[in-house]
Amino acid sequence: MTPYAVVIPTLARDTLADCLAALAAATGPRPDEIVLVDDRPDPEPGALKHPLSVLGDLRERTTVAHSGGRGPAAARNAGLRHVTAPWVAFLDDDVQVGPHWCEQLVRDLTDAPPDTAAVQGVITVPLPGERRPTDWERGTAGLARARWITADMAYRTKALKQVGGFDERFERAFREDADLALRVLAAGWHIRQGRRTTRHPVRPASRWVSVTQQRGNADDALMRRLHGPDWWDKAVAPRGRIRAHAAITAAGAAACVLTAAGRRRAAAGCALAWAARAGEFARTPVAPGPRPPYH
Repeated sequence: MTPYAVVIPTLARDTLADCLAALAAATGPRPDEIVLVDDRPDPEPGALKHPLSVLGDLRERTTVAHSGGRGPAAARNAGLRHVTAPWVAFLDDDVQVGPHWCEQLVRDLTDAPPDTAAVQGVITVPLPGERRPTDWERGTAGLARARWITADMAYRTKALKQVGGFDERFERAFREDADLALRVLAAGWHIRQGRRTTRHPVRPASRWVSVTQQRGNADDALMRRLHGPDWWDKAVAPRGRIRAHAAITAAGAAACVLTAAGRRRAAAGCALAWAARAGEFARTPVAPGPRPPYH
């Protein structure tokens, strides 16, 4: 049997108990170690007592670490420092592994050739059947097609240590997994798709979630600096709308400058261009969805 550890960064969300319960119920060889990394800046004492209780006999194999609210990349590195097993499977705290996940994971790891650094799980995202999904739900569903996501990804411990683990400058759960994978591939390793399955329900989110997600553009800028202008192709990632965002912003700024200079006709043209592009951008995530009033 191939020994392995499980590392789960968490913000102590309500989904954590379901995540740990699914792991405890999965059939097959049990993990040698479980490291639960509390990434809240100021964790409340006892907040993890209930989620940990669902682990049953796995509780004695579980370590709780703290990473100080520095994001999932730093949290996973903090968990990795506690791992002694040759493989470590990273899970997000809002996923639920399949009923035979432990058995399937060990088979994935056993079948991995020596030059394979990581084996990715198969992610499924349940969507509502009675209505069209919202922009947030469609975005979550995209995880089922994404490469190298750490919602369920197993890495060789020595490969992670060779490349220095996750880059902690990525403070959001957005591009930190792609950055790690590109560095692992550049070091001569391979990454393959496994057969184990994990369910990723859509988390409840505020009505402003699609706006706050735009902060991920900062991580795209960091990816460009670290991996070059062709990083989109290397990571097989959909190219973002950053050029369109720049054009919209430039048109809006020009309208302000031209208005201040008294050039009203030119200012009106730029303002019209800004309004048209901004309106199209606002419509794009809303139109395919259920269109509730708050959208």
